[in-house]
Amino acid sequence: EETYEVVLYLPANEILNIRHPRLYFLLAHSVNDTEKDALVEEWQPEPLAPDVPDDHPILLSMEKYCIEGQNGKYIKVNGRSCINLSSFNFLCMVGKKEIEEEAIKALRVYGVGSCGPRGFYGTMDVHLKLEEELAKFMHCEEAILYSYGFATIASAIPAYSKRGDIIFADENVCFAVQKGLVASRSHIKWFRHNDMDHLESLLIEQSKADEKNPKKAKVTRRFIVVEGLYVNTGSICPLPKLVELKWKYKVRIFLEETMSFGVLGATGRGVTEHFGISPDQIDLISASLENAIASVGGFCTGKKFIIDHQRLSGLGYCFSASQPPMLASAAIQALHLLQQKPCLLVDLRENCEKLHEKLENISGVRVLGDRISPIKHIQLTEPSDDRDLDVRTLEMVVDCAMNDGVALIIARYLDTEEHNLMPPSLRLTVNCELTDSEISRVVAVISDSFQQVQEKLTTRSSDLTSPLDAVEQRDVGQRASR
Repeated sequence: EETYEVVLYLPANEILNIRHPRLYFLLAHSVNDTEKDALVEEWQPEPLAPDVPDDHPILLSMEKYCIEGQNGKYIKVNGRSCINLSSFNFLCMVGKKEIEEEAIKALRVYGVGSCGPRGFYGTMDVHLKLEEELAKFMHCEEAILYSYGFATIASAIPAYSKRGDIIFADENVCFAVQKGLVASRSHIKWFRHNDMDHLESLLIEQSKADEKNPKKAKVTRRFIVVEGLYVNTGSICPLPKLVELKWKYKVRIFLEETMSFGVLGATGRGVTEHFGISPDQIDLISASLENAIASVGGFCTGKKFIIDHQRLSGLGYCFSASQPPMLASAAIQALHLLQQKPCLLVDLRENCEKLHEKLENISGVRVLGDRISPIKHIQLTEPSDDRDLDVRTLEMVVDCAMNDGVALIIARYLDTEEHNLMPPSLRLTVNCELTDSEISRVVAVISDSFQQVQEKLTTRSSDLTSPLDAVEQRDVGQRASR
């Protein structure tokens, strides 16, 4: 009784960290005010985020390359014009005159920002119009708009899945999805990337567990969370098989389409249109407006009763200032352009296939990604055991390509935070305006850059090896053979 009494009358500012070494004393004994004050005084809270060293690779790369102007087909890096294969401007919507004019009109009407969440005087008529346009475009009952692309799926997942629920997730989902999984506090069961046999084995295993405990199974919700087009691999999810498993094992599907929206399908509706599957077969579709649409924010679409739940449970919707109205107007205009010019999608897919075919002819590298995917990853075929060394090698390739007028980037990850850290790679992004000559030039520059770096590394290795080193290595080899 004394233990409960102590816990209940502690004020909020005196709640101690669960890992505090003297917490057991507090819970097991009745303490006086002096002892409580001493414990509170002794407690040192951990920082919200760890300190980042000044020599962190991402910080260094940010300082190394400075971009001037818009991220179009060409970008100016450190004063040099380069072909842009580094940004997600797949349809080259950035810089479109029609979009800029609509944004300027909205700016004069609404101002810069909304200055409030959607539920607190942050809803403008243009937000409602964009939601209506998105729902109509996606052939869904309703859509909900978020002000930040990352927060969309990270808010949507925990709005439905809670502690005690089960989520089957692809091991290579993007970081935003991973944060949504963590926030849900659900039990996560990871399946190998796009491995439907492994997923089904986990579903069978769960079905057997449900049969043993039907009471618990009755109140446990089950979800499959995948991406339509994986940013970390460039591969497309096998949606037809996922839908088959959904109905067979009675689970719900959450589909993250940030990279496939405005890219896949005859009209850009994403992976559902690509496979000819009705959006009604998917419980929730989420996507960002920050890539193909070239605006800011994200959205979810689905049935009305599913979407309405987020208006009170989606944290990014309830507690963040709504999307700036001028960016909502820009997104509407970009959506109209996408509908008026399906040739953009045709050109994009052709460029993806052409680049993929040419990249496969480069020796010493491995190309990841579907042929029609605008995201390609280039990995070393013979990586070392040192991740940092491989990253530095790829950085040298990026530098060489930049000197020849091609802007590339290395895929960056939060190494200690990722569930499944991908091997170092160059991440190439394709856009619809690349010409055949530009694609050929890009491939030639990449091939030459890898060759130059390999020659430099070989020369450096030979320079560091003296005759004495060679003798020592020979003796070590002889001893090992004995």
